[in-house]
Amino acid sequence: MYTWESITGPGTIDDLVADAHAAGHSDMTVRRIHDWISKGLLDQPRLRTRRRGSDKAEHSANQRRLLLLLLDKHQQVARLSSLAQVPLAMWLWWDGYVPTRQAQRAWVTWVGRGRRSQEVAREGAVGLLEQVGHQLATPTARARFVRIITELGNGKMLTVRGRAELLDAVRDVMEPETVFAASGLVRSLGPAGAPMTVDAVVTQVEALRTALCRTLDGKADGSLLERGRAVYRASTADYLAVRSGLAADAGQLADLFRQPTLQQQFNQAGHQLLLVLGMHLVDRRTGVGWA
Repeated sequence: MYTWESITGPGTIDDLVADAHAAGHSDMTVRRIHDWISKGLLDQPRLRTRRRGSDKAEHSANQRRLLLLLLDKHQQVARLSSLAQVPLAMWLWWDGYVPTRQAQRAWVTWVGRGRRSQEVAREGAVGLLEQVGHQLATPTARARFVRIITELGNGKMLTVRGRAELLDAVRDVMEPETVFAASGLVRSLGPAGAPMTVDAVVTQVEALRTALCRTLDGKADGSLLERGRAVYRASTADYLAVRSGLAADAGQLADLFRQPTLQQQFNQAGHQLLLVLGMHLVDRRTGVGWA
């Protein structure tokens, strides 16, 4: 069986096609490799020059191995936008596999435009609803919550009136009147050190909107992504150090603090980076000019 260990050095585009065929993917072609490069699934090859003429450009051994991983993942997800999370995840976690220039193209592919960017916004809204929605929140309140966040993620301006509507929509799903109106209590989810309140959720929505709009405006450059990666790695290290304690103190949100599988980590890479970028784009306390 053709595996990562079978690859011992760099290779040309013809070698990549041969790698795919040897791994059982006979439909891979040179044209398809070029398409994957343009979308950031693979990186541009390194040009080689000779005194006379030139040799074919080479892809690194790690890029050849990445191709095998992409082909395996492609059997589970059909769309290239979803597949783009593979190089994004590798860029987030490890050095030496995916350069920032490739990650930037993969990021744009994952976010997409039109219907795809709407899906990204809606996925974020639904995921947030699953985390914070009260079991007695009405279907109408849930639908309104998802609609408002999806619209904001696709560029709708967040006016003063719009923020008030967002706040109301979040409160309706987190603190339904049938449960909280009479008591006057405020709902706080998760551990005491990192509570999810209505205001905290609104801030998170604003962050997601900001990161999506920045990307759709073509302003999510390599420098911004690298700063986001640095923050992601630092915050992840801090989180891993306290995760077990947070899980024990999180109550009904304990599942959020359990160790995800490798498959889940690949599937969540895009949304994790989106939230990290957004939180720092709206956080003026950083003092580094994110906004």
